[in-house]
Amino acid sequence: MIDPFAVKDCALIAIATGERAHNLRELRDRLETTRPGCIYYHFWGGLLRASFDDPEYQNDFAVWAYHGLHDRFLAERLALIDPTDFGDMENLRRELIEIIEERLDENELVPWAAAHQQFHFIRSQIVVFDTGIRIGEPEELNEQIPQLTVGSIFYHFVDARRRTANRNDDFSEWLKGFGNTYGELLAQIAALDPYFKTLTELRSQLGVIFKEYMGK
Repeated sequence: MIDPFAVKDCALIAIATGERAHNLRELRDRLETTRPGCIYYHFWGGLLRASFDDPEYQNDFAVWAYHGLHDRFLAERLALIDPTDFGDMENLRRELIEIIEERLDENELVPWAAAHQQFHFIRSQIVVFDTGIRIGEPEELNEQIPQLTVGSIFYHFVDARRRTANRNDDFSEWLKGFGNTYGELLAQIAALDPYFKTLTELRSQLGVIFKEYMGK
């Protein structure tokens, strides 16, 4: 018998580390040693912040490259990084460092940010809440998903990828417990990339997927 799906909510708490970067070389050096939670926050934290600095650039490193260093070329290269393509934060760290080192090799001068535009490394701590909502049958997700908070969407569809053995979302992991019954639905869910969308867009698209599938 499959256990009910326990709906959780969450908040991502930002914690200052005291680490800063004034220029691109310092950013590279700090990335070598900073905690994995910092990298996680600067890629994913924007999804749960009330407002994001620049919707054109999906992560804080790209935003700083553009606004702090005034390097649009570097900002665009950093913005193209999709963290879901990497198995863990260490692989993502290496990709960041490689791109920055390539840019340092291309420039004779190391760009500096103004004193008020230094990059501040922030680490994250996730706080999880049990909503008390339990879903017994997959068909119920059709009604529940549009009502979930963005915190629930983040926890079950984004953060789950670093908690589950298969780097999968919680909805899919639960549905797999029903055998091959929901193979087509799982394929549609897997096609959603959570990084280049807002949480409200993700919730809306998940709602459409479940509504169309369950309505067949």
